[in-house]
Amino acid sequence: MFSKPLPDLSCRLNALATAVTCQWLMGPCTVNDVELDDGTVGSGMGVLVERCRYLEQSGCASICINSCKIPTQEFFEKDMGLPLTMTPNYEDFSCQFAFGRTPLPQHLDEAFTTPCFQQCPSRAARYTDVSRQTSCDSSNCTNILKADPQLVAQPAAQSPAA
Repeated sequence: MFSKPLPDLSCRLNALATAVTCQWLMGPCTVNDVELDDGTVGSGMGVLVERCRYLEQSGCASICINSCKIPTQEFFEKDMGLPLTMTPNYEDFSCQFAFGRTPLPQHLDEAFTTPCFQQCPSRAARYTDVSRQTSCDSSNCTNILKADPQLVAQPAAQSPAA
C-alpha cells in the first residue's frame, strides 16, 4: 500500500486532497499542522474544516459520529492503511482531521460523550425527549439515543386485506 513505505508523504497528500476536493460537502477547509502519536508535529498533515456543513445541517452529534467520523476513520485505517483522527467541535461546528494520528478508543474520545443537541431532528421526532430532564449527564443524555418506549411498544398498523 502506498501509505506504508511513505507515511509522511501519504498523510500530506491525503490532507491536501481532502482540503481541495471535499469543500462541497464540508465547507471551507485549510491544511494545517497537527500533533502526531509520538508528540511530533506533522507539517501539513491536518485539515481544519472551518464550519462543517454536514454537521450544521444535520444538527445531530450522533449523525456526525455514526455517518461521518467512524466510517471515515475506519476507511482510512482499513482501506488506505493510514490512521486518521477526526475531532469535531460541537460548539463552533469545526472539525480537525489529523492524518497519521491514531484515533482514541471510543470510551476515551470526548466526541462520544456529547449529549444530543436541543435542535436534533432525530431526537425530537423519534426519541425520548430528554429536554424535560433537569440534569443531563452521560448516563441519561448521551449521543447514543434511546428509543421512545411507546414507539417501540406499539405494533405496526395492519393494512386492510385487499
